[in-house]
Amino acid sequence: MPAISACIITFNEAARIGDCLASLAFCDEIVVVDSQSTDATVQIADAMGARVLERPFTGFRSQKQFAIEQARNDWVLCVDADERVSDALREAILAARDAGFVDAAGYRFARLDHYFGRFLRHGNAYPDRILRLFDRRRGGWRGTREIHEAASVDGPVKTLAGDLVHYPYRSLEQQLAKTQRYARMMAEHDFARGKRASLAKLVLSPAWRFWRGYILRAGFLDGWHGLVYAYVRANYVRQKTIMLWLLQNGQAVADSPAIPAGQPADTTTPPRAEG
Repeated sequence: MPAISACIITFNEAARIGDCLASLAFCDEIVVVDSQSTDATVQIADAMGARVLERPFTGFRSQKQFAIEQARNDWVLCVDADERVSDALREAILAARDAGFVDAAGYRFARLDHYFGRFLRHGNAYPDRILRLFDRRRGGWRGTREIHEAASVDGPVKTLAGDLVHYPYRSLEQQLAKTQRYARMMAEHDFARGKRASLAKLVLSPAWRFWRGYILRAGFLDGWHGLVYAYVRANYVRQKTIMLWLLQNGQAVADSPAIPAGQPADTTTPPRAEG
């Protein structure tokens, strides 16, 4: 039967990498590509049996592509340090593997966010299905966009049962800082590609993001957690649009690059790009 290599990129994830690796114990190999962490990330990963490679950070997409290229097996499972494979998802992956992965070039599954004490099961947060298990001979982390990167494959993609459990934020302060940083990165990316903001988007896009997630997709069913999440995500869209507006009008949005070369502020999943 096909073997599976789990691939993770890390930077200063000592507090979370252990649980992540434990959830991947069913894989035949675990590859960790670390961006010169200054904490105990490398030591923990090494002690838990992962094959650790050091590489300066060049971007989310390129770092993840490098990781799958180092894997010893063609079937790769890509996760972030703040994600865990649930029991149900593990069983679904093993069942697909035992069948020889004959029906697809890749598999997607839902991601379940833990948000300040509650799992979000509605709104824009869930099911957020993502392609993370695939045959690298038929796809990978393609393209040139280094933020909001996504894997793609040539061939059919099937959906597996079970959730990839996601612990994206340690605190509200960390979430706000993370969303602002990625809003800036996305605005700079869009501006470089010729995309422009308008006054209509400046006013309507954040409102639509909130309305769609909180009302149309029933985010209100997640209680106050769903309300806070919807507000913060709408604010991400507002920040991104304002920054793009400033850039296209010749104004600086910051004093320094969003992420200095070789110094990733966070290698875990960026906020969702939609909106």
